[in-house]
Amino acid sequence: MPRKARIDAPGALQHVMGRGIEQRNIFQDKSDKDNCVARLGRIISDTETPCYAWALLDNHFHLLLKTGNVPIATLMRKLLTGYVVSFNLRHDRVGTLFQNRYKSILCQQDPYLLELVRYIHLNPLRAGLVDSMQQLDRYPYCGHHIVMGKSENDWQNTQYVLSLFDRNATNACREYREFVSKGVKMGRRSDLIGGGMVRSAGGWTKLKSIRKQAMHVKGDERILGDSDFVRSVLDEQNERLERRYLLEAAGVDFDNLLGHVAQIFKLNPQELLKPSRQHDRVLARSLLCYWAASELKMNGVDIGHRLNLSKSSVSRAVIRGERIAAERKLKFDVK
Repeated sequence: MPRKARIDAPGALQHVMGRGIEQRNIFQDKSDKDNCVARLGRIISDTETPCYAWALLDNHFHLLLKTGNVPIATLMRKLLTGYVVSFNLRHDRVGTLFQNRYKSILCQQDPYLLELVRYIHLNPLRAGLVDSMQQLDRYPYCGHHIVMGKSENDWQNTQYVLSLFDRNATNACREYREFVSKGVKMGRRSDLIGGGMVRSAGGWTKLKSIRKQAMHVKGDERILGDSDFVRSVLDEQNERLERRYLLEAAGVDFDNLLGHVAQIFKLNPQELLKPSRQHDRVLARSLLCYWAASELKMNGVDIGHRLNLSKSSVSRAVIRGERIAAERKLKFDVK
């Protein structure tokens, strides 16, 4: 059976996992883990991708990310390709390091974000890499110690996680740790990483009960959430695919977008290809960046090359362009 395409979209919460081939270690020592953490931090910062939790074990890793302007697939390709090359060079080996492709699960944020933060941050304790919560508080290869304030980085979003507990930082940190500690007795939580329909139904017991009542539940192994959430994600995914195919069939490309945006703002298309501080041109270029990213699925590097912008400038322009499109109720119509 062919593998299903991964589901991703701006704002999507993703639980990402990768495991070593034949369950072999992907980290041989401290230097390997330091290398991976450094690469992860740089890529998350460069792509402006929110990261809420992470953990490096010996033979696998977990990440909890929210898709920003760069698809998770792009981020993971950069992370894993770079790490494998450096790992192979350092350990004088060749060939595949990871088992198949990494696994990613799109998650319903409200009921699952904190559960996933706790699950991911408890992995070193469950794996026996640390013996207690006290050791976990200072374990350097897991995001828990960053949330606890034992160390700092500039790429993990600890502020948002703590804000879900209390406005006061000290109280929030204490309540967060209590919450994580309560998860120790919960075990491995297969409901957070197992089959999609099981997760969506609320576990095997509830799923069996539903089946006895001859009720049908929408489920998908790529999604963690209730039935309505799973259905809405799949419907939206189909709409995006249909939209992409429609644009491709109509022969729509960057130049078409350029002309359309220029017409909206009553500007010469060639004027939009050059940086400018003129208000209308800034707005037009921002909208162009947004539609190029959202409609044509162009990456920041390619958009920047056409508009003479850095990747970070494109990311900011996309956000600005999305706001402009919403405020002015602008849509790109295929004619």
